[in-house]
Amino acid sequence: MGTPPYLGSTSPDPLTHTLSVTGARCVLARGLTAGGAWALRFPAPGRLKVHAVLHGVTWLTVDGWASPVLLEPGDVVTFDGSLPYVLAADPDTPPQDALTLLATSPHLFAHAGEESVTDVVSIGAHFELNTAGADLLLQVLPPVIHMPHTGEEAPTLCQHLEQLLREMSSDRPGGSRVTEYLSQLVFAHVLRDYLARGESYPAGWLRALADERIAPTLRLMHTDPARPWQLAELAQAAAMSRSAYAGVFTSVAGVPPLTYLHQWRMRLAEQTLLQTNTPVSQLALSLGYASESAFSHAFKRETGVAPKRFRDAARVPRERSEVERAIAAAFSRSPGPGGAGHQSVDAQLL
Repeated sequence: MGTPPYLGSTSPDPLTHTLSVTGARCVLARGLTAGGAWALRFPAPGRLKVHAVLHGVTWLTVDGWASPVLLEPGDVVTFDGSLPYVLAADPDTPPQDALTLLATSPHLFAHAGEESVTDVVSIGAHFELNTAGADLLLQVLPPVIHMPHTGEEAPTLCQHLEQLLREMSSDRPGGSRVTEYLSQLVFAHVLRDYLARGESYPAGWLRALADERIAPTLRLMHTDPARPWQLAELAQAAAMSRSAYAGVFTSVAGVPPLTYLHQWRMRLAEQTLLQTNTPVSQLALSLGYASESAFSHAFKRETGVAPKRFRDAARVPRERSEVERAIAAAFSRSPGPGGAGHQSVDAQLL
């Protein structure tokens, strides 16, 4: 029948809790090698995408940005999926259409530029989010995040992306579970990097995660969402008066504490409806609602649809983007594990 995935969780870390409800999973991973004079124009990915440069240097030009950015070995870039961009050996080189190249290359690593020259090796991965994940991540992340190789998170991200490419290009036992786990790790490191920058985030859950004043109360609400928390209890946990706590929390999170709790319960409900067959009545009780009707009313007010309709609609597979269709079409033409001509990632990097 299924049990809500958050029941029994004792993790005190709100970021861990939040990542668990995003449903982040890699739906596509592809390598790119390039040499000589080359440039590729990519349409807006339509999903979150993470790109890592493993070897060589690449110029990145994003539509709407003031100037190109030089990506060095070990640099990682995260795209929210909303903007087209160009990768090139030189920003002045006229770009060819990336989809045309990807659609005609059956190899794990497509190649741009001079066939006999490999100056650059990189990996790109597309990630799908569930409804809760899109609400949480796409509202807080900027269109592009550049993570230099000198930062703490980029080296680990490169390793995770290499492993994702290995898993998704083979039929190894447990590959699906490993891919899911690696997808969560990728976004954990992306968010760690973003949080560590100390930038002025807009009011919302990401800024709340970074604020030590209200962190103790976030842990309480995330760990025990079914409890009927009172403002006085939460204020005491934050060592503030009720009025001071309510003011600080609202200015940081963008909503009052009990509204945040309600929204967190709704994110958990969406996750459970997507991932399990838990009866709505059981889900309602697990989130602290006195009845199924009270929960269903709250859920419909938040999402616009009743829980059962949400479950049915959300489980319909999302249509692939134009980029993903082009890459998948190239792979499907290639016989054998991972496609004809597919070498291991290690072999390609030599």
